[in-house]
Amino acid sequence: MASLPSSSLLNMLVVLTILQVPYTSSFTQFIFGDSLVDAGNNDYIFTLSRADSPPYGIDFAPSRGRPTGRFTNGRTICDIIGQALGAKRFPPPYLAPSTGDGALFQGINYASGSSGILDESGTLFVGRVPLRQQVDYFEQSRAHMGRMAGDGSTKEILKKAIFSITSGSNDILDYIRPSIPFLGEDKVSPSLLHDFMISNLTIQLKRLHTLGARKFIVVGVGPLGCIPFVRALNLLPNGRCATEANELTQGYNKRLVKLLNGLNQEFGPEAIFIYANSYNILIDIIRNSRDYGFENVSDPCCGGSFPPFICFKGNDEKTSSFLCKDRSKYVFWDAYHPTEAVNIFVAKKLLDGKDETVISPINVRQLYNYGL
Repeated sequence: MASLPSSSLLNMLVVLTILQVPYTSSFTQFIFGDSLVDAGNNDYIFTLSRADSPPYGIDFAPSRGRPTGRFTNGRTICDIIGQALGAKRFPPPYLAPSTGDGALFQGINYASGSSGILDESGTLFVGRVPLRQQVDYFEQSRAHMGRMAGDGSTKEILKKAIFSITSGSNDILDYIRPSIPFLGEDKVSPSLLHDFMISNLTIQLKRLHTLGARKFIVVGVGPLGCIPFVRALNLLPNGRCATEANELTQGYNKRLVKLLNGLNQEFGPEAIFIYANSYNILIDIIRNSRDYGFENVSDPCCGGSFPPFICFKGNDEKTSSFLCKDRSKYVFWDAYHPTEAVNIFVAKKLLDGKDETVISPINVRQLYNYGL
């Protein structure tokens, strides 16, 4: 991450400016995860997992429709939640050269497309920043904050900040993806996969807690059996989802709930972990799409209805990939990711939902106002 010039006077001015703002009235968010919440980190690494070309970002108002590295047509769920809670800016990507020291105290996005909870997940896409490395980056940020503002002030800032973790989809997608011929890959059992995921996630959540995180949103894995990529992989007709993929996902989510309940018992009341059940929200949207105003729950808006689902836009209409005319009517933006319209519904349910099968033990707005 790029730093401001390293003179002690300039650092002092930055800190004094930051500390004039009362943190009880500002929203600070540190974001970890995969392409569902990546805000552009993959733009700065060598990877096949990129969203830096049109029409990605076509509905993202702050960039006037230009790509920002977000893997959707507009805002991510984290973007929408931040705005609803009063954030004046989106947490910038950690790897962007323009992300300076001052951003540390207002929230950073460490998420990386194609990454997973397990280091090896996403290797098909070459470069990515696994969850462990994202936490490594935050550890470096935390040390820098301590040097700039002092350890006491840094602890107070982090105690009030929200730490959002959205990871696990690529671990499961890697598992259900057909093995490469002749490599002789042997898959572990689904139960063992879940063990590995939960064990590694536990380590990273506890690391974040040790570094000062106290308010956590941990997002479960959505219904992967319903995304266009997995449906095409299983040659399923419209309206059908891959049962095995969804069962694998639900098995992990059940383990995740148990983990978070245990962490709440272990660290409460000086920390709180809330579970965001994206699976239930998205399944409800898919099953009752008309009630939400959606007309297409099967095809991606961008990339066409058949593999390889390449979402790109040329210099004129003749070289543009398939792009639906009304993004608000589609559930899926591309073969993997939801549209901004879906993200808005999900964010609303997480923010103010009262259904404990969707968000528990409290919702995100209550988490933001939760006193520690």
